[in-house]
Amino acid sequence: MKILVRMTVAVLFAAALAAAAPQSPALGEFAGHSDIGAVRSPGSAAYDARTGVYTLQGSGANMWFQSDEGHFLWRRLKGDFILDARVAFVGRGVEAHRKIGWMVRSTLDGGSAHASAVVHGDGLTSLQYRRAPGTDTEEVRLDVAGPDVVRLERKGSSWAMSAARSGEPLVSGRVTDLALGDEVYVGLFICSHNADVSEQATFDNVRITVPAPEGFVPYRDYIGSRLEILDLESGRRTVVLTTPGSIQAPNWTADGKALIYNGGGLLYRFDLETRTPSPIDTGSARDNNNDHVLSFDGKRLGISDHSRADGGESVIFVLPVEGGEPVRVTAKAPSYLHGWSPDGKTLVFTGERNGAFDVYAIPVAGGAETRLTDAEGLDDGPEYAPDGRSIYFNSNRTGRMQIWRMKPDGGGQEQVLRSDRQDWFPHVSPDGRRLVFLSFPADVASDDHPFYKDVTLRLIPAGGGEPRIIAYLYGGQGTINVPSWSPDGRRIAFVSNTAF
Repeated sequence: MKILVRMTVAVLFAAALAAAAPQSPALGEFAGHSDIGAVRSPGSAAYDARTGVYTLQGSGANMWFQSDEGHFLWRRLKGDFILDARVAFVGRGVEAHRKIGWMVRSTLDGGSAHASAVVHGDGLTSLQYRRAPGTDTEEVRLDVAGPDVVRLERKGSSWAMSAARSGEPLVSGRVTDLALGDEVYVGLFICSHNADVSEQATFDNVRITVPAPEGFVPYRDYIGSRLEILDLESGRRTVVLTTPGSIQAPNWTADGKALIYNGGGLLYRFDLETRTPSPIDTGSARDNNNDHVLSFDGKRLGISDHSRADGGESVIFVLPVEGGEPVRVTAKAPSYLHGWSPDGKTLVFTGERNGAFDVYAIPVAGGAETRLTDAEGLDDGPEYAPDGRSIYFNSNRTGRMQIWRMKPDGGGQEQVLRSDRQDWFPHVSPDGRRLVFLSFPADVASDDHPFYKDVTLRLIPAGGGEPRIIAYLYGGQGTINVPSWSPDGRRIAFVSNTAF
């Protein structure tokens, strides 16, 4: 069923105006860097704040057997965490078994116990670990060669490595009962596998995520948010806002200069040049959820608000994009807005009527609503193609949430993608050729799109085809609920999550 997001205004201001978590400007997410073991050539670490790229250089005979040599860029961290990065060697290199990746160590000593997500120069990929200081290194090999996406996750004393070539699903390996201590050294590493050689590697899309704690209560407890922009050509992600509160559902203004997102029941305009948010005046609508849509011409804003009558159920309103007193559109509730027709005359939304969730259309000026779907199950997330000839939506009528499309009158309903995941919120590119959507794991209920899960953003041709993963992240509800393509079709805005 459709889920409302309710937060206090106080939470919003804490979220929207708080500064990013402290970090070293020179080293980005990290606090220091060190050579591990008695290396012959000292290593180095550099961070480019403009691109978010880390560059490591290091030598070292090996990271294996009873001791390690290499260079390590690190920070201290407690508890559970998820480490993500794209990794790449610089140049052809000398040794086939040169190594890069994520490493977690109990100490900075060469013989320390550790868990490491490792990619070798010849493509070998493995979760390597040492259970106790000075003991032999062991490994779990992954069935993927030469990946550039690498993840290392800790849950207590259990460790999981996941890896993939960009665009493909992650492949995982796991080791249990590996106790490294509560507070550990976490970071990126390089080892040349040759004491006389120094190698170089780059790391981008580096994210250190602290997941929601055990026992948190959804829609009562929240963790922090990162407002991100993904460049589709390069695959590089940029964090433009980090906040300890919950912000959700960014979409792009028509001039490309700002993002509009939801938080604490209000909407905010985030200026991309100054990197600052400012509230949008929504008048008496003070309990907006994350279903808000801009008209194609960028002049009007549609919102779903549940602060008035109707028992607190969601009702659709429209107002000028600059703000103002909203005008009610839907007479019935609950109604959750998702799409605006290119000609500006019609809204499409998900409505619950007599216990069933279906897609409806209604004139922007108000009036009678028209039911467009009547299949058994949940139909949600409707959005017009830019040419107005199709409406894309997601439906679990097959037993799994999948991507569908239909004509504007509800005819010709057809499945666009048959997937082994739960797929939500198809958003059509400005040229109408591509769809980006949010994918949950198969074990998530088909009628749910919860917070704080291991999710992906995927891309397909608008007519269907093989999906390509464009972002691996920790998120879910609020990540990409609304149309979020940049006007030029080159970038996607979304929200990922982490605790602080």
